[in-house]
Amino acid sequence: MIKAGFCSVYSFSKFYAKRNSIFLKPKGPCSVIFSNSSLQLHSHLNLDHLVSALIVALNSCSHVSYCQAIHARVIKSVNYRHGFIGDQLATNYAKFGYPEDAQNMFDEMPEKDLVSWNSLISGLSRSGFTARCMSVFCRMRFELDMQPSFVSFLSIISACSDKGALSEGKCIHGFAVKLGMLNEVKIVNALLNMYGKSGYLLEACSLFEATPWQNLVSWNSMVAIYVQNGLAEESLGVFVTMRRAGVEFDQATMLTVLQACENLGVRNLAGSIHGLVSRSGLTANVTIATALLNLYAKLGCLPASSKVFGEIIYLDKVAWTAMLAGYAMHGYGKDAIKLFEAMVKNGVLPDHVTFTHLLSACSHSGLVNEGKHYFKIMSEVYGVERKLDHYSCMVDLLGRSGLLNDAYDLIRCMPMEPNSGVWGALLGACRVYGNTELAKEVAERLFSIDPSDARNYIMLSNIYSAAGLWRDASKVRALMKERGLNRTPGCSFVEHENKIHRFVVGDRSHPEADRIYKKLEELIGKIRKAGFLSKTEFVLHDVDEELKENMINEHSEKLAMAFGLLVTDAALPLIITKNLRICGDCHSMAKVVSLIEKRIIIIRDPKRFHHFCNGSCSCGDYW
Repeated sequence: MIKAGFCSVYSFSKFYAKRNSIFLKPKGPCSVIFSNSSLQLHSHLNLDHLVSALIVALNSCSHVSYCQAIHARVIKSVNYRHGFIGDQLATNYAKFGYPEDAQNMFDEMPEKDLVSWNSLISGLSRSGFTARCMSVFCRMRFELDMQPSFVSFLSIISACSDKGALSEGKCIHGFAVKLGMLNEVKIVNALLNMYGKSGYLLEACSLFEATPWQNLVSWNSMVAIYVQNGLAEESLGVFVTMRRAGVEFDQATMLTVLQACENLGVRNLAGSIHGLVSRSGLTANVTIATALLNLYAKLGCLPASSKVFGEIIYLDKVAWTAMLAGYAMHGYGKDAIKLFEAMVKNGVLPDHVTFTHLLSACSHSGLVNEGKHYFKIMSEVYGVERKLDHYSCMVDLLGRSGLLNDAYDLIRCMPMEPNSGVWGALLGACRVYGNTELAKEVAERLFSIDPSDARNYIMLSNIYSAAGLWRDASKVRALMKERGLNRTPGCSFVEHENKIHRFVVGDRSHPEADRIYKKLEELIGKIRKAGFLSKTEFVLHDVDEELKENMINEHSEKLAMAFGLLVTDAALPLIITKNLRICGDCHSMAKVVSLIEKRIIIIRDPKRFHHFCNGSCSCGDYW
């Protein structure tokens, strides 16, 4: 294909003029203009018809070479001002990633008005050429003394937002104030978006409050800005204020609010928002319903997620995939497979995201043969190209099943360079099966890919510690210290009375600490009578056995479990969220506690959910 500069376009047009035929014959609408027969009929067509046909062809272009072909036809037959086709050519060059050609095309135009300048600025802005966009804007303003319009400002602010060019954006803001442009609410909304994306909440709030005519987009921007900056509670506060102001929410509002609920992790709040969605009639909206079922799944309420899924009338691929992802993260691999087969039976074609979740479901449930089957047919039957995520899931599946050599061979045969996700899956398997030699090799590869990821150092150190190789573990810790890397402390969270209660190992800061430790002591006594012994091998420190037992009995999961049993309704599942992978001893204890206390306990770690009931876990001890 031609990847030529602007000059070659004109050379190309000369060739066309000589031969009276075009060199490239694009498919689709373009072919109508460039076929020999159309050239013969051209004498019978008036100029307007030709210009209209050229514009249609230009709008349907899928590659720069087609744009160049149309450009050549324009040079021979029409004027750049006809139908503003010169403006559209410049925009197309920018769209296809040829900013210099766009600029040269623009400079060649004999007559340029404000619409022409705006077209170029807009094209460069949408294509991410922020510096060139700013240059054209300044040239229009200062060299030609042309006053920018409402459209000019929207495009230039958008460019500053997308590339985080905040200093330039502030200058544009000042210029907009000087010209009185802040009377336009769309300009204000664009500035809100710019400040929000850059993390400048104070500026965004001041601008919002100073605007007397906020519209729904303005409110939505503020709700979204807080979520984007990790302030979910404040985001919901803005939503409440918006409702009190009598502003009706729409799909965009609700999607952001659901994201805020997910970030907060408060299940009662999710139920309230669900009620609001139902009363507004938005549950009929498949996008909202999908976000809702996804929220419930991530909060540990899989039955509620499944119920929402069952109420969706017109299921699309995204909804099917979201439900499949819910089954995958909760470890219900067979249910995920049933859902996948139903999806295909209903005529919905899976894509690469669907297969990622399907393979993840197989991995979390130890379904090796099923995983191999779907990994094979995804390309052979469904034509879905295998990506890094798919290989990562397969390495995880094989590794967790003890097939470390198979997992390693799969990595070596990958058609693309393995990333940290792929190698990380194998390192995790090395930890499960205590393969220190392979772990060292895999960890070295991970260190070279991302030397700043502390998790890989911690994983290798833990593998050495579990094998009693204390000196090697110490060397890895020293390397972490040398590189300035810190370990993320383990935390467990329990929701109670619309508040999230946080626990860390040995935590005594909670107001109910005395009751919590008393309950924990009671639980340990009960499980000891049932024959449970602490798995002190999960304490990866070179200390004596008694101290190991004391350390492991105060893990954050156990404290959260004791608190949850004290304060939550016995008829409801006790749901605990953990920021790190649950340890083997806490996993074993949760199984016994679920049996003795006759409670369903759900623990979510970064990888998946564990459902403990009647002394067993949904993961089948496979995690």
